[in-house]
Amino acid sequence: MHPLLSKTAAALVVTALAQGVAQAALFAVDSGPYLPANGDFAAWYQDTHGRTLDLCLSKAVSSRVAGAPGAPTYMCSLIPAPGIFDDTKPLVFPTNFPDEAFWFTADGTIVDAARGINLNYVSGLEAAFSGGDPVDGDQISFARIRIRVDVPTAGTYIITHPYGVEAFTVDTPGRKAINMTRDIGIGTPKTYDGALKGDIGPFLRSVNGPYTETNPVTGQAEKFIGDPNLSEAVTGSPFNTNFLRIEGPNGIDLRTTVFAVSGKLSTVVRPTPLITQRGTYSRHAGASAPVAQQDVFVMAPPPPATVTLDSNNPALHLTEADTTGNWYAQSPVNPSLPSTLQVTADNHLAIATSTPTTLSMPLTDLVVISRAEYSLSTGQLTLVASTSDETSPPVLTATSGSGVAIGALSGDGAVKTLATGISPIPPAKVRVTSSNGGSDTEEVVIVQ
Repeated sequence: MHPLLSKTAAALVVTALAQGVAQAALFAVDSGPYLPANGDFAAWYQDTHGRTLDLCLSKAVSSRVAGAPGAPTYMCSLIPAPGIFDDTKPLVFPTNFPDEAFWFTADGTIVDAARGINLNYVSGLEAAFSGGDPVDGDQISFARIRIRVDVPTAGTYIITHPYGVEAFTVDTPGRKAINMTRDIGIGTPKTYDGALKGDIGPFLRSVNGPYTETNPVTGQAEKFIGDPNLSEAVTGSPFNTNFLRIEGPNGIDLRTTVFAVSGKLSTVVRPTPLITQRGTYSRHAGASAPVAQQDVFVMAPPPPATVTLDSNNPALHLTEADTTGNWYAQSPVNPSLPSTLQVTADNHLAIATSTPTTLSMPLTDLVVISRAEYSLSTGQLTLVASTSDETSPPVLTATSGSGVAIGALSGDGAVKTLATGISPIPPAKVRVTSSNGGSDTEEVVIVQ
């Protein structure tokens, strides 16, 4: 089996207990047409911070690290494979083409010989072939997280990395006692959007980059987000964990803040990524008029990008949190319903070719289910839910998790209730939806 197509190869004594919090990692991928020059792979991927990386096939070499005869210090991870890919000859698909190539890599190590720790971390966005060797029709892509660790003692180990947190229980210590590979995206050949759902993204990048080098094949200057021949501090983690850390038994607590990063910045022009998350309002009675607020949440590139709520008068600038790309704003405007918000993100200061993106999102009330209970003895379902619109409470309607109608909640104020018989079995979940667009879903608590 191709070494980079293996699934999770965890030792029997190791169990992955947790993984990173889900995030919007990658934003878009080239939809084609795909060209032989790229091995008929997608030419590029774009992350939620707005950076677009080409499939890294350049033969540009590092001007910071000298190569050796037969071992150039490529800026891309071009791995020779005897009989498959000769890096001294021109790339020709499929007769002289890498059996594995990358849009992005970020690798790190932690070694403490005295404590018996040897950790190797791999993160990447990879192009490969389902059968191993380059064959047209076998092209696949995937986002990979790989963690392999030699550990000295049994116990629980916590590993924090730029794209999440993993927990492992080790019963038998030793070499590669922790051995995890998580590949997301492998699917139908020549279908590349599966990797968008992986753990990789936004792309880590060197704090010292971007680096410009000349491709000797084309004579063109190219830019790279890092130099894989160096270990450098990085930025870009969606959780602001721009480090690698292992915690374990007997006070083990080791970390590194440097990684070897590769990725070639694309010259394609892409709009600024913008993902709308939530636009909700609330209002309650004031001394002379309703007191209202609107809360707006979106994901977009971090500063120097800007995000504005254009539908507010005057336009309102959103605030970003900790370079993670999460933006928020609050407006005191009392909305006229139904209402649609308009948000614009602009990232041209960071990426000159980036164009602004404007999206609309509905403004809804916020619905909260505070009680969802079913009595086995009476066969009665009891619901209590509230709306954030206290001055003009909308209609609240309940359905089961599968969408079967249950009924309307009643009450004169913002808090409404419903008690109704349901047989022969209770719903696993209920959803309460407001006529003003808000909704909440809760699991039903079963009582006797």
